[in-house]
Amino acid sequence: MLFSEILGQDHIKSHLATSANSGRIPHAQLFIGPEGSGTLPLAIAYAQYILCANTNGENKEGNAACNLKFQNLSHPDLHFVFPVAANSEVKSHPVSANFLKHWREFVAETPYGSLFDWYKKIDIANKQGQIGVDEATEIVKALSLKAYEGGYKVMIIWMADKMNTATANKLLKLLEEPPQKTVFLLIAESEDDLLQTILSRCQVLHFNALPEQVIADGLVTRKNVEPKTALKMAHQAQGNYNKALHLLHKTNDELPFEEWFVMWVRAAFRAKGNAAAIHDLIAWSEQIASIGREAQKQFLNFCIDMFRQALLINYNAKDLVYMEPTVEKFKLENFAPFVNGSNISDIFKELSDALYHIERNGNAKIILTDLSIKLTRLIHKK
Repeated sequence: MLFSEILGQDHIKSHLATSANSGRIPHAQLFIGPEGSGTLPLAIAYAQYILCANTNGENKEGNAACNLKFQNLSHPDLHFVFPVAANSEVKSHPVSANFLKHWREFVAETPYGSLFDWYKKIDIANKQGQIGVDEATEIVKALSLKAYEGGYKVMIIWMADKMNTATANKLLKLLEEPPQKTVFLLIAESEDDLLQTILSRCQVLHFNALPEQVIADGLVTRKNVEPKTALKMAHQAQGNYNKALHLLHKTNDELPFEEWFVMWVRAAFRAKGNAAAIHDLIAWSEQIASIGREAQKQFLNFCIDMFRQALLINYNAKDLVYMEPTVEKFKLENFAPFVNGSNISDIFKELSDALYHIERNGNAKIILTDLSIKLTRLIHKK
């Protein structure tokens, strides 16, 4: 993967190329950036730049055979670690090596893909993947060997915040005193879930969400989208190129988040003074509880976005509104008056609490039913 193939992030590309050219390559770096900002493809491009001795910022020179190996991610000194879980093929003790074939396909097809996209790829969308302690043993094994081509070894750990504590503690020694000519590239969307001891051992690079024009230009040049349509999609994507691609290739297997949200708030409206409508909320909670934890987390984040969009409309900040619901007879403009300064903080708090408890394997039906009953009260708050 070449630097020239990565959308935007020019200042980070320049920094990484300069550090490699000068021979000052930090042994542990942490790329922090939101989904769709290009952290993974840029980490791969940087690894290629280092391992293939490409001497200019465009990755066009260096070792031709080495560059060829990177086209299908088969370079022997490039190692990957990513969240996994048991599935129909790997019944127990899953580690990244069991899923390398799927991983190479995933990166080739969707280099800007999300964690949820990856879970769907390996058929664990109903589970929460992790980087478990078995993985730490595999990392130690892989890095204890000499570099196949005699140069650097690069270990890319994607979604490093999914490391459990035991794994992180096992890696601390390696991060502190890595084998000679070993580079760790950790990737995460937030620093909050990483151990402070891991953070303190890494040089941190922060990626910004991609500008609208960069996303629009990418859609025009790479996907042959009409410029006007591309700009609209870029606005809706909110700096996330992966989201822009999902908008472009919307398929029937996408989960109907909009329909679920509208069903939910309509039932919450009816439930005030109407005991029968509580049954609708319970039925809704049962439906969402059946879709798997990662999908539930995605949906609750979608709900947070919908409430935020309604608030922006209510306060006449329509230029910042990017969502366009397609559910029949539902308009954000009509919903917006019920989302205001008196209830928005409480709504966000309840949604965030529900996310927290679902992520920690709480009973989804109880959590969502409790959230629904609280929403009934909050949405009518004057």
